[in-house]
Amino acid sequence: MKKEAQLFKSLADETRLKMFWLLMNRDELCVCDIMGVLGITQSKASRHLRYLFHLGWVTDRREGVWMNYRLSVAPGSPEDKQLKLLVEILSSRPEAQALKDRLEHWLAAKGQSKDAAACQCS
Repeated sequence: MKKEAQLFKSLADETRLKMFWLLMNRDELCVCDIMGVLGITQSKASRHLRYLFHLGWVTDRREGVWMNYRLSVAPGSPEDKQLKLLVEILSSRPEAQALKDRLEHWLAAKGQSKDAAACQCS
């Protein structure tokens, strides 16, 4: 049950919950995208993403000076099922939909398609 306790502790923080939501809606996001959509500083974004990284919930990939993050959950695993349930719950929440819309507008303004992996922040 340790993994479940870690997940719920991770989700108990609103910023990390929003990060999970953003990452559940995209294959990969640059830290600058998370900062822009959530309106937080680079240090706050990195601190929360490091927390998730150390628990094994996200992986990272460096691209120049920017870090890209993605969920690190094996398909069909208990963790995957938990996150799918979370998606189902959050999908009906207006705030979650607004956050998803903000992400799409942010990426569109950058000229990045839904499948683009390369960050264009500079």
